[in-house]
Amino acid sequence: MTDDVKRTDEEWAARLDPEQYRVTRLKGTERPFTGAYHDCTRRGRYRCVCCGAELFRSESKFDSGTGWPSFRQPAPGAAIREEEDRSLWMLRTEVQCGRCDAHLGHVFPDGPAPTGLRYCINSAALSFDEAQQAGDAGSPVGEATGRGPQSQRSSRTSTRPSRTRTARVGTGS
Repeated sequence: MTDDVKRTDEEWAARLDPEQYRVTRLKGTERPFTGAYHDCTRRGRYRCVCCGAELFRSESKFDSGTGWPSFRQPAPGAAIREEEDRSLWMLRTEVQCGRCDAHLGHVFPDGPAPTGLRYCINSAALSFDEAQQAGDAGSPVGEATGRGPQSQRSSRTSTRPSRTRTARVGTGS
């Protein structure tokens, strides 16, 4: 499914729990080491909790020590959009879902090889589809309710702007 997902604030509030709404629709940040996926080591696919777009795969996840799920790169063809973020008196790159505009977290240029990037993502912005068999990054999925880790999701395109990024190392999502 590749259509943009547009809903009113009231519709999002009805579909998401309060923390998911605060993080994804109001650009909030969950406290470090509190999210469901910061230390998840299971194989599978991470999807947007709002619309189900595939965002990341477990193969690119790593332990950054920051307390938020961290990824080297988006999933192939992921619905990721990046925007300049000048909040909190610094310049960062915000990561958004390209399908529904949900705030996911931020990307920093201090990650491991081969990309050198650290996609620092809020667990509250994600759902997880566990792989069903060896070699499977996650099960095929359909439309979801947007209600949490057991929900199933779908995907779109990935873009990376060519602008220079600066970030304060050690900041969270």
